[in-house]
Amino acid sequence: MKLKRSVYFVVVVCVLLTATTATAQDDIETKNKRIVQTGFDEWRRGVGNFFNLLASDAKWTIPGNAAVSGTYESRRDFMDQVVIPFNARLSTRMVPIVKAMYADGDTVIVLWDGAAMARDGKRYENTYSWYLKMRDGKIVAATAFFDSIAFNDLWKRVTPAR
Repeated sequence: MKLKRSVYFVVVVCVLLTATTATAQDDIETKNKRIVQTGFDEWRRGVGNFFNLLASDAKWTIPGNAAVSGTYESRRDFMDQVVIPFNARLSTRMVPIVKAMYADGDTVIVLWDGAAMARDGKRYENTYSWYLKMRDGKIVAATAFFDSIAFNDLWKRVTPAR
């Protein structure tokens, strides 16, 4: 009888620990997803800078064959080599439209479309898929996929404003 109660106790403890862990995981996912969604919402309305969510030591990776493919070892590096020169090629700001957002553990995945007018009068449009690893409300690592042909066309065609 004592063994039966001990086994029952162990099972109950395991179930409670699993439920607690699952709830904590759900809370982290919900929180991270809300932070990223708010960043996109503010960016879309033109009242925020999404890249302020990056930790100063965030690593941003762009795989593939884009003119800017590679890994950037800090927020400053990524901003200076990609975001600022990209925005300098536009005559209007990029407006993001989130199509889907998912959270799994400490990662938020965002599928979004972006559009803006380039300085040469041609419209720039692209679809992005970002995998954002979060810690303490900040993005600490990102992998960004997009149409490199559309991106490279803009990058090579338009001279950045000074």
